[in-house]
Amino acid sequence: PLPALLPQDVYERAKVREIVEIIASGIQPLQNRKVQKRVEHDKRLEWVQHWVNSGFRALEEKLSTTAGKYCVGDEVSMADCCLLPQVFNARNSQVDMRQYPIISRIESELKMIPAFIAAHPHNQPDCPTELSGK
Repeated sequence: PLPALLPQDVYERAKVREIVEIIASGIQPLQNRKVQKRVEHDKRLEWVQHWVNSGFRALEEKLSTTAGKYCVGDEVSMADCCLLPQVFNARNSQVDMRQYPIISRIESELKMIPAFIAAHPHNQPDCPTELSGK
């Protein structure tokens, strides 16, 4: 695809894949509704916030060494495609994003890109009412 979602440079590719792995294995699975349903209802929000914060702390530390305008340098990558949905879910779970200035700055940049705007959950025809606010 254009633009390429993986950089040409092997070292930069590894950085992208490392960030994707942090998100795909350490953050995203613990936000799945199927997983959340295994936690007592009145403890779910606290449980999700704990695991998202744990993952975001690790991610923020990694991004402090890789980020430019986006997760890895100044080109959108697969890492950015994985990051934005997790930030949406974190905000939906009332995670205090002020703790994560790099993640929040990248989110702001990504939210201005037409492809990311079109992909936002609120812009999907099957977005549940409780998420869309409609």
